[in-house]
Amino acid sequence: MTLTMYGIPNCDTIKKARKWLEARGVEYEFHDYKKNGIDEARLERWIGEVGHEVLLNRRGTTWRKLSDEDKADIDDAKAARLLAAHPSMIKRPLVEGAGDLIVGFDESVYAERLV
Repeated sequence: MTLTMYGIPNCDTIKKARKWLEARGVEYEFHDYKKNGIDEARLERWIGEVGHEVLLNRRGTTWRKLSDEDKADIDDAKAARLLAAHPSMIKRPLVEGAGDLIVGFDESVYAERLV
């Protein structure tokens, strides 16, 4: 199983998740949105799998800085465009490669699915 964790390295939740994986010897690749971006096709696939509401972080500063027009009438296509332009709005961490996507960090989910 090849795991890829997507996120931003300075995110506290990413740090916790990485520490958890490393403490258990779980190998993974890290994809840094800030350095490597994320393509819209991948986002569309993820949205198809878990829905844009699961991926879209409406609690962060990036979301709050968007215009009211950008925040209105979000559908899957609009969410993919917004998340591609502003990857900081993707909920973190996102782990791909363990079957279904894992969005967010929950120790019990990680223990069940990754160890």
